[in-house]
Formats: sequence, C-alpha cells, structure tokens
Amino acid sequence: MLHDLRLDFDTLEVVTLGAAFGVGLCLLLVLLALGRVRALGKQVRRLAAAPRGGSAGAGHDTSALRHVGLVRYDAFADMGGRMSFSVAIYDDGGNGLVLSSINGRSETRTYAKPLTDLRSEHPLSPEEEQAIETARR
Repeated sequence: MLHDLRLDFDTLEVVTLGAAFGVGLCLLLVLLALGRVRALGKQVRRLAAAPRGGSAGAGHDTSALRHVGLVRYDAFADMGGRMSFSVAIYDDGGNGLVLSSINGRSETRTYAKPLTDLRSEHPLSPEEEQAIETARR
C-alpha cells in the first residue's frame, strides 16, 4: 500500500518547505533560550561575586532582616497569659525595628521603634532590650 503512494513535485515541495520552516523555527527558539540562559548565568555570577557580610563565606545578604527575637510577658500585674510581646527584627548591621504590643483588659497598644546599629532614638523598655538581645543568639 505504501509503495503505491506517489506524490507529485508540488506536494513534495510544500512538505519540504514546511519542514524547513519548522526546523528554522526550532533553531530560533533554541537560540533565544541559549541567550536567556547566558543572561541568567551572568546574573548568577554577579550575585556570587557581590560582597558578603557576616562570617567568612556565609554567603547571605547582609541587608536581609534575618535576626529575630521575641519576648512575651505580662505587662500588668492583674493580667496573665503573657499576652503582651516585644519582637526585634534587624539585619547584620543592627538596622531594623522593634515592635511591641501591650495588652490590657480593655485595650491594646502597639508601638514600632526603628533600630539603627541596634539603638533607637526612642527609649527602649527592658522587654524591648531583651528582644534585641534574644535576636543576637
């Protein structure tokens, strides 16, 4: 049955041109993908060569907020359950913030204090200081 299959010249020409077009399109897509891989490789090398902080060879972003310390406590003598808290969040340079939530029977107050070099321009409570120290560990 296949040996009886005869294609005229015009049909063969259309099939050949279609196949050539398909091959050309595939080649173009491969070249575009290779260009993208090369660009990504450059970005990876640039990130790998970026200055690193912290301990030698740590390989992390020193500006990432990666130090976290949480302290829960009873802010008032008549309140139990340690529902008040202070949390310190800062980067390797000691820049970040301290959040405190003071919970009472009828209200809750929340405070945010910026940190620069582990110090704040606002007075820090003992619990906030403890949260900063906890984040150092």
